[in-house]
Amino acid sequence: MKVLFTVSEVKPFIASGGLGDVAGSLPQALRKRMVGCRVVAPLYSGIKQEYKDQMKYLTNIVVPVAWRRQYCGIFELRKDGVIYYFLDNEYYFKRDSIYGHYDDAERFAFFSRAVLEIIPVIDFKPDIIHCHDWQSALIPAYYSKMYAQREGYENIKTVFTIHNIQYQGKYGLDLNKEVVGLPEQDAHILEYDGCVNFMKGAIETANKITTVSPTYANEILDPWFSHGLDPILNQRAWKLQGILNGIGYDMYNPETDKDIWFNYNAEDFSAKAKNKAELQKYFNLPENPDAPIVAMVSRMVGHKGFDLVKAVIEEFICTSDAQVVILGSGEWQYESFFSELAAKYPDRVGLKLGFFVDLAQKIYAGSDIFLMPSKSEPCGLSQMIALRYGSIPIISSK
Repeated sequence: MKVLFTVSEVKPFIASGGLGDVAGSLPQALRKRMVGCRVVAPLYSGIKQEYKDQMKYLTNIVVPVAWRRQYCGIFELRKDGVIYYFLDNEYYFKRDSIYGHYDDAERFAFFSRAVLEIIPVIDFKPDIIHCHDWQSALIPAYYSKMYAQREGYENIKTVFTIHNIQYQGKYGLDLNKEVVGLPEQDAHILEYDGCVNFMKGAIETANKITTVSPTYANEILDPWFSHGLDPILNQRAWKLQGILNGIGYDMYNPETDKDIWFNYNAEDFSAKAKNKAELQKYFNLPENPDAPIVAMVSRMVGHKGFDLVKAVIEEFICTSDAQVVILGSGEWQYESFFSELAAKYPDRVGLKLGFFVDLAQKIYAGSDIFLMPSKSEPCGLSQMIALRYGSIPIISSK
């Protein structure tokens, strides 16, 4: 079996959250099960130069984006037995961040169309194209309506995985004509609740819909959790399945992790205390081995539970000897609140806005407790990583 794994982020090259973790570890796991798996991702400017230096230029093609014709360079990198393809277009991907731009719809419409256009060029016809979240949700729709009958594209199945249903790729109805470019008679596939909805198109056209846990597969059939997509999901429930998420134990291994200050393992845990001391130094916190460090590594948004933390954290700081370390970015109200909190309690709160993979690893290794108050968590990886590094996770219960 051959699988083409299509993602908007992938570790260790570039990542902002759990999707990048899964994209980095699942192809490796599939390879161990004798499944031929290759990965396609955008060539972001934020990818480290050391990885760019390992890439081999293959060729370039022209990709249709509605009425536009856009350049797409194809680069190949081989790492740990997996072949990665990076799709280059500086207009779309030479940005300071990977998401959050005014033209994200066009950027990922280009990427989705390009994934299908490169198949004859890379000489790898997959049995399955595995797509993830709204950024590659157009691929099943494009394939179903524009590629399935083409020579060289026959009998490919598409699988679409929902990591977080809150982000669906919702835009105005004129987007199909201006950006997506599906034939007019098929435009209804993307239309939902007065919008163009990328995820809805994937739910309609993919052969299989999966989520990151069996519980989440059941939850998103309920209006409380579905963010409006429960009607279409209930209609397509026959092709919905939850498969429990996991982490790569080789990727997350405190015994070999090069991003932490000191390595350790379950038999010899002493170096974790050294990591804690270094973490306190990094955030200019008092080097007190008896003060527990409570850590969060997360997007700073409401559904991740930051409103719950905001309501109680100052009381917690004033009534305990704990230190709090937070890494993340997101909604302005939370960034502003926690910035003010760190300024008010500089000896108790350490804050770093943004997402830095190496610092995240250091926080896992140096913290005592990992706080994960998410209100709706499909199957978060952070608690698994925290356990791997010996940081006790505290999670919310629904």
